[in-house]
Amino acid sequence: MSRVVITGMGIYSCLGVNLQEVKEALYNGKSGIVYDQERKDFGYRSPLTGFVPEPNVKKLLSRRERISMGQESQYSYLSTIEALKNAKIDEAFLRENEVGILFGNDSTALSVVEANDKVREKGDTTLLGSGAIFKCMNSTVTMNLATIFKLTGINLTVSAACASGSHSVGLGFHLIKSGLQDCIICGGAQEINKYALSSFDGLGVFSTNTEDPTKASRPFDKNRDGLIPSGGAASLVLESYDSAIKRGATILGEVLGYGFSSNGEHISNPNVEGPSRAMKKALNQAKLLPQDIDYVNAHATSTPVGDQNEAKAIFNVFGENCPYVSSTKSMTGHECWMAGASEIIYSMLMMEHSFIAPNINLEETDEDSTKINLVTKTISKNIDVFLSNSFGFGGTNSAIIVKKL
Repeated sequence: MSRVVITGMGIYSCLGVNLQEVKEALYNGKSGIVYDQERKDFGYRSPLTGFVPEPNVKKLLSRRERISMGQESQYSYLSTIEALKNAKIDEAFLRENEVGILFGNDSTALSVVEANDKVREKGDTTLLGSGAIFKCMNSTVTMNLATIFKLTGINLTVSAACASGSHSVGLGFHLIKSGLQDCIICGGAQEINKYALSSFDGLGVFSTNTEDPTKASRPFDKNRDGLIPSGGAASLVLESYDSAIKRGATILGEVLGYGFSSNGEHISNPNVEGPSRAMKKALNQAKLLPQDIDYVNAHATSTPVGDQNEAKAIFNVFGENCPYVSSTKSMTGHECWMAGASEIIYSMLMMEHSFIAPNINLEETDEDSTKINLVTKTISKNIDVFLSNSFGFGGTNSAIIVKKL
């Protein structure tokens, strides 16, 4: 079995559009949440969102390449450019080696709406153009990036709600570990526009605390009233240890375990048993004990039931000697299909720079959350091993464990 390492990272999020900006935002506990008047005018109950700059790829890609790319694909292209550069992988390497791509993506709402609006307006589907179909398909990110970067390995989109990005990393881990691939670009993407998440708003799961948008996302806080949607893209280069050593790559961390489970109960309400099993499975695969984990990046989205049950699950796995825990969603909001990948990068940045980012806006911890070791202010800490949780609608759970080398 091959060892699996991380040799590159790239990020495009509401905390920043590159690794350096994001690291500084994490360290300073800076929120990326804003009030969006367009959402309010559109009919949202909650006008809050993570602010992600519109990508500009005109100077980087030809018109032929761009017409197949929606918002989520453009985010992913930019995060992948940074990840490949970070990994010191050039066009020659991509051309000469079988490199794959696995991306979590569950949404192309903007592209679908725009295409159908044009048909309604013109009454002629032939006016949509050749790129429309590729923008609207759920696999738009992987099909576009695989074509642009001329990738010849695994080419697959992972659709698993808010655990999509994490499962893509987990599946990449297993493909490399089993020797089927040597290098895979893994990640997650989430479009951020008024069409993408209106159904979530209709469910009443978003915070309506508009007095100060930066304080609306409150994971584990007793007075939380819902999550904040966000998005962007995150890319990681996973590679076999032998491949990384052979080309002299800098190894940022080693993936030791991937735990997964399904709750098998309610389609939207999380439970305690499913997340607990995912974390325990990750620990067993990594051959680690609970006390070997230095930090847990919690899934905690700032919903009353979700945070409460995750706190119970973390306590169930780690007990009284709980490692440090924080939810970076207190700063980013919920990056949905991207979150599982981006939160691994956030944790990697903390591990690289020896700090733990705070769970901001935590003023009054609820009863269950008092049992876990929540970080409310940035602390200096050497992280050797972390665990990152991601859970999603339908009861899908993923836990990834990464070790510093």
